[in-house]
Amino acid sequence: MFNEAAHFMGGFWVPRLLEIGLFIGIVLHIVQGLVLEAANRTKRGNDAYAISYGNRGSKWYSRSMGLLGTIVLLFLIVHISDFWLPNRVHQKFLLGEEINLYDKMRETFTQLWVVIVYIIGCISLAYHLAHGFYSAFKTLGVYNKRYLSVIQWCGYAFSIIVPLAFAMMPVSFYLGWLK
Repeated sequence: MFNEAAHFMGGFWVPRLLEIGLFIGIVLHIVQGLVLEAANRTKRGNDAYAISYGNRGSKWYSRSMGLLGTIVLLFLIVHISDFWLPNRVHQKFLLGEEINLYDKMRETFTQLWVVIVYIIGCISLAYHLAHGFYSAFKTLGVYNKRYLSVIQWCGYAFSIIVPLAFAMMPVSFYLGWLK
């Protein structure tokens, strides 16, 4: 069933179109983050703030978006090189069909270092989403006391559920819950 779903994702034009949009969105997000960081450094200079409020002014993960985003990017590079790229190369240039991704996952996730990289990537994603979800609504102007608690609650739920679901696959294979 997993391989049928993977074949559908790789062979039908709608998921492929969404995949292209996702890649474009990720690249734009990275560029926007770098431009924002450069603009902040230009205005502030290399000096730190005169007074550091620590967690009283903002959460540590809000101040660490660059680091967390870099870890997520490295995780995506590992993931793409482990699964997406080999499948596309195999499909396009070798046999014209997709590889057995279920067997590929079972083989890949028996290595502890790979599972640890995936877990670190998912934890970083969780913190990145926790700040990003809330900030996106704030940027769009949806920022008033009436909706703030609902947005924060939904953001925290989203930032826990999505990375946890992503982390379950490598953990399940490594612990032998999936055969």
